[in-house]
Amino acid sequence: MKKAFTLIELMLVVVIIGALVAMVMPRLTGRGEQARAQAAAADINSNIATALKMYELDNGIFPTTEEGLNALLVKPSSARNWPGQYLEKQPIDPWGRLYQYRSPGTHRPDYDLFSLGRDGQESSDDVKNWE
Repeated sequence: MKKAFTLIELMLVVVIIGALVAMVMPRLTGRGEQARAQAAAADINSNIATALKMYELDNGIFPTTEEGLNALLVKPSSARNWPGQYLEKQPIDPWGRLYQYRSPGTHRPDYDLFSLGRDGQESSDDVKNWE
């Protein structure tokens, strides 16, 4: 005697899987953007911030807006004591764009460092080192 699944049993399994997917998907939706924002915040508040502070300790000032974050990779003309690269690679945000940098900052006295977020424009989805 052959054993097999009936059409009703297969349909029941499909319905159960569909119900599970319907319960789990809303929880997973948006996690990718949340993870990108958290990665950008870690870069801004820790990785790049540490490199900028080390540059400031070595040179007495932060790189200018014109020098930008490139001053952490290539010695700028204004650097007095530049022991070498402060970052290993160009600081690119999780959306594939360069982090934005201003010194002196418009929001902080030392520097503003931020990512333009998903939309690539200054807006509410930006990840920044102020507020």
